[in-house]
Amino acid sequence: QVQLVESGGGLVQAGGSLRLSCAASGSIFSFNVMGWYRQAPGKQRELVAAITSVGTANYADSVRGRFTISRDNAKNTVYLQMNSLKPEDTAVYFCRATYYNRDYWGQGTQVTVSS
Repeated sequence: QVQLVESGGGLVQAGGSLRLSCAASGSIFSFNVMGWYRQAPGKQRELVAAITSVGTANYADSVRGRFTISRDNAKNTVYLQMNSLKPEDTAVYFCRATYYNRDYWGQGTQVTVSS
């Protein structure tokens, strides 16, 4: 069994910062890819950023230069540092971990950016 637990969401003013964490526990100790997705009300879930086990990262155009994804393989944890937040970043943020053909999702954490 694999469990992903996100933390770090909350309410912040525009221009502020938040750091999300996603800790994985269970039978898998090295996911191929770990990443963050988000879903705003009435919109589809979209990729925010992802990082491979060797540290290769990719970002959505809308967050590149403002967000930084990182991971600690020893702790099986992925982080998302979010700076210069905008109201349009408001969404539920989900952690995703992929091990070969298996996907695992966290329960989501709310990020709200006020103008």
